[in-house]
Amino acid sequence: MPSASGTPAVAKSGGPAAKQVAVNENDRAPAKAGTDSTRTQMPRKRPAKSRSGAAGKSSPTAPAVAAATAGAKVKAAAQPVVAPASRAAPAPARIPSRGPDRRAQLLGALARLRKHADPYLRLCRLDRPIGYLLLLWPTWWALWAAAEGMPPWHLLLIFTLGVIVMRSAGCVINDYADRWLDPRVKRTQARPLAANELSGKQALALFFGLMAVALLLVSFTNTLTMKLAVVGAFLAASYPYLKRYTHLPQIYLGVAFGWAIPMAFAAVTGEVPKLAWLLFLANVLWATAYDTFYAMVDRDDDIRMGAKSTAILFADMDLVAIAMLQATFLLAMLFVGQQLALGWPYTLALVIGVALVAGQLWRARKRDREGCFAAFIANHWLGMVLFLGLAVGLYVRGPVAG
Repeated sequence: MPSASGTPAVAKSGGPAAKQVAVNENDRAPAKAGTDSTRTQMPRKRPAKSRSGAAGKSSPTAPAVAAATAGAKVKAAAQPVVAPASRAAPAPARIPSRGPDRRAQLLGALARLRKHADPYLRLCRLDRPIGYLLLLWPTWWALWAAAEGMPPWHLLLIFTLGVIVMRSAGCVINDYADRWLDPRVKRTQARPLAANELSGKQALALFFGLMAVALLLVSFTNTLTMKLAVVGAFLAASYPYLKRYTHLPQIYLGVAFGWAIPMAFAAVTGEVPKLAWLLFLANVLWATAYDTFYAMVDRDDDIRMGAKSTAILFADMDLVAIAMLQATFLLAMLFVGQQLALGWPYTLALVIGVALVAGQLWRARKRDREGCFAAFIANHWLGMVLFLGLAVGLYVRGPVAG
């Protein structure tokens, strides 16, 4: 009958045969599963797998749970030791980046600046560049005609910036003068002064600031140009008030817009020749024509409010008067081309100009607001075509000898 250790019974006499059987049996059993005497005789250790297997054979009466627990312990001992999550070293605290915060602050500051500047920009009409273009083309006509080609770069820069500044100043003082009228006219009710987004004092401060910038620009030219600039500043400041007293504010606008022509000749040549005054006269005719289109848009409101304009003066003959003004303007520009000997490029530009004028009159034939405003806008293309004809004609002609 087997013993508790799972080995055959050994005779109590302890004879040699019994001892030999015990030794042979212990050689087959693992050291861990043997008795104390067996461990003493066999000190070497077996691999963990052999010990666990022998343990199961040597203890058939032990619970099965004990064998499973022993195997689990052996497997656990073979696995790498992993520290419990609770004992892991804490990760270093992340320092929040200031980059996104600074960008957000910058974007917020820019948004606030834009919101604050928006009524000033709209007061200057920077969102509507048509007025700048109608003033720019005659200025460039004069610069190219005076230089008989490409003008000096510094004068081109000064006069181009001057157009932007003076046009802005003219818009500001115009809205300041029309504070009584603009809130009652449909087209102008949203202007910053009419909508009480800015005060009259703020508008005047902006106007004088712009005029100071304009005088600073012209200070880089000669004395004659600076003297003419003073006259130009007076024209720009006084024009808006004429609509209260005369039906001819459009003619005065042509004078104010065209004053850059003698200034350009003075800056380039140091004098104002007859050619400059011919070009100036042509611009007065042109500005009177296109600003009459503009006045036709508001004619009903102006009559109701007591304002005056050439659109009211011409009445039903408005389109005939505009056609005569445009025809006289193109005739004056023809004389300019003859004096400068501009040749076929300029002649082609004049032919295109006639077609553009005819298109303007056709658009305004019904005298509706949309048609009259579209005819006014189209004058930008007329000014550009004539400039291209003049510039290309001078380039093709080349310098005049002597």
